[in-house]
Amino acid sequence: MPETEDLALLIAAAQEAGQIATRHFGAGPQVWDKGGGQGPVTEADLEIDRMLQDRLRSARPDYGWLSEETAADPARLRAERMFIIDPIDGTRAFIDGQKGFAHALAVVEAGVPVAAVVFLPLMGLSYTARRGGGAFCNGAPMQVRQSGGGTPPAVLAARPVMEPRHWPGGLPEVTRHFRPSLAWRLALVAEGQFDAMLAMRATWHWDIAAGALLVTEAGGAITDAGGAALRFDTECPSSEGVVAAAPELQATLLARRLGGGAVG
Repeated sequence: MPETEDLALLIAAAQEAGQIATRHFGAGPQVWDKGGGQGPVTEADLEIDRMLQDRLRSARPDYGWLSEETAADPARLRAERMFIIDPIDGTRAFIDGQKGFAHALAVVEAGVPVAAVVFLPLMGLSYTARRGGGAFCNGAPMQVRQSGGGTPPAVLAARPVMEPRHWPGGLPEVTRHFRPSLAWRLALVAEGQFDAMLAMRATWHWDIAAGALLVTEAGGAITDAGGAALRFDTECPSSEGVVAAAPELQATLLARRLGGGAVG
């Protein structure tokens, strides 16, 4: 099965990425500002990107390529399958000496993720999934949390997400939490550690492609912030936000987001 072979390839590549990141972590890597509000990039990001290109593209030369640290090539959209890569998701955390950064790697077919890894080397966490094969953390099966019991859902989101302007149907009653990596936030929802992950602004595909498969294979639902299905084969590699949770809660949050419904 191609997904099984692709997942094994991604796992090995992510582990090598973790070795590079660990070598640079806390060692004062060189940092540049990418400009245009894109944020920082370090020599570790770039070294990992080069390694992943060499390793993955040599193994699958017919696959397209999309990475945060590589100029987007429209030719990727003509490939049957495509790698979508974030060498370091949470670069600011990495620079600041926080361990909550991740390597996010996915293979996408016809716009849908079919194999994915989110690896946090300094946290000892390896999240993996393949289409139809379930989602796992360090080999243990994952399932999204079925909210209930009268307690507000625990949501992973940046502070601006909970501004009332984003919620025409009324601000939902939730407890807000934060983690520096978008991919890790989605993995934590898949693992059932949190009820939902929310993002309202444009979200790059390399941040969410791998995590999206983790969520769906763990029994969750994920769309953009307007309720549209996520597709990862678009010319502009971004989605209009993310809403991920167990299906019932995800639908309820979307109803609040779009102007109706209630959480609880």
